Amino acid sequence: MTDQNDEGDSSTADGLTASKSSSKKTKSKPTAAATTDTLDGNNTNSGAINQKLTDKSMRNLMKQMTVAEQTAASNNANASKYDEKSALKQEWKFWQTQPVSTIGAKIDTDNVGPIESNKSKDELQQESYKLPDGFSWDDVDVHVDEQLEELCTFLDDNYIEDDGNDFRLKYSMPFLRWALCVPGWLKKFHVGVRVTKSGKLVGFISAVPVRIRVYDKELPMVDINFLCVHKKLRLKRLSPVLIKEITRRGHFEGYFQAVYTAAPFLPGIASKCRYWHRVLNVKKALAVEFSYLGRNMTVQRMQKVHRLPETTQVAGFREMRDADIPQAWKLLTQYLTKFDLAPVFSLEEFEYLCKNRPTVVSAFVVENDQGEITDFISYYHLPSTIMNHPQYKILNSCYMYYYAASRTPLIDLVNDCLVQAHNSDFDVLNALDIMDNKEFMEKLKFGSGDGNIQYYLYNWKCPLIPAEKVAVVLQ
Repeated sequence: MTDQNDEGDSSTADGLTASKSSSKKTKSKPTAAATTDTLDGNNTNSGAINQKLTDKSMRNLMKQMTVAEQTAASNNANASKYDEKSALKQEWKFWQTQPVSTIGAKIDTDNVGPIESNKSKDELQQESYKLPDGFSWDDVDVHVDEQLEELCTFLDDNYIEDDGNDFRLKYSMPFLRWALCVPGWLKKFHVGVRVTKSGKLVGFISAVPVRIRVYDKELPMVDINFLCVHKKLRLKRLSPVLIKEITRRGHFEGYFQAVYTAAPFLPGIASKCRYWHRVLNVKKALAVEFSYLGRNMTVQRMQKVHRLPETTQVAGFREMRDADIPQAWKLLTQYLTKFDLAPVFSLEEFEYLCKNRPTVVSAFVVENDQGEITDFISYYHLPSTIMNHPQYKILNSCYMYYYAASRTPLIDLVNDCLVQAHNSDFDVLNALDIMDNKEFMEKLKFGSGDGNIQYYLYNWKCPLIPAEKVAVVLQ
């Protein structure tokens, strides 16, 4: 979730968010972009691809992918801090007022828990926050095609893009409806701001209910997504008001904790992770300068290095069917128990999030000779518009989603997933170094991005969690 640039301490928000990403160029190793959202009052978000990401590409993209960061980038250069030493020197006026752990704080497992107690509804602000004159609140009904199309167009024109204005995330109507309407969704969590006279949509932010386990504690949380303000209104300080309003609404529904991601180092950090990218279409990645040839590398050699089998190799590997969902859910549920920061899905939630949906999610399973589902893997679809290229207009990207390998070696399962993505005309597959992803990344020719992406917890303190112990994937 990210807004492009709103003046002032956009750090005016209770940290409820997640993060997103668009795609960007690279230089020597594989690279691309990825997704996440954040709710900072200062910074947020990220991306990358193969051959090593160029300084201009991924680093810039990561900076552009964040609500607060983008806000700070143009209005307060000192607000964006991408290393811990700089972040430690930051004053963090907004975050000092919020229930988040300070940067560098040492927290042991005996002190895991909330920072402040939940409030009763009587203690909360009852009325919506006041908007600047000429603007009014309006909940977007994403089940009305005209309103959803309006939201898509608004995000296309104003949402995340890289510093060079070369790539911009492109959300389809089916993807947005999927992302915004998870089980338990509320229309009041699809918050829009309109120009009162014209009715034009000029701001948006959303919240998604999730259940997260932090170590042995299960908590109802919310992550915030799609924070966006019209480019011409970035000085109206709409982002802080949007964030405060979605936080207020979340509190009224009983959500006092949140998980979100951001590229900058902010108070409340729970884990440090990094994006990796696997180029699937070398020629196109080079043509749009998403990737560059490394030293002593030719186009032909790079294509050979990244060549994949024409068909999948694991016996019984196929698309997941509706009848497979209960077994796949059990596999994933068991797999997620090994991590310290992980979602807790009901069968309904798993089916909603992970079933095959054209242009949204692709899911696969491995079935053995006895008809048992032994393995599961998925990715979601999120392309980027290529802004200034005479031939290519879309970078077709997908992102590693949830998986569970019980019988098939993970590297073989992911390799077949790459084959499927390539055969479906994707140009790059992106993944964080969370879960067991480090087992296959280098072997399968993923390239490391140039920057970290941090996971944050709002109103919850705990020791820093290693990336490989994180299993939350935010769209």
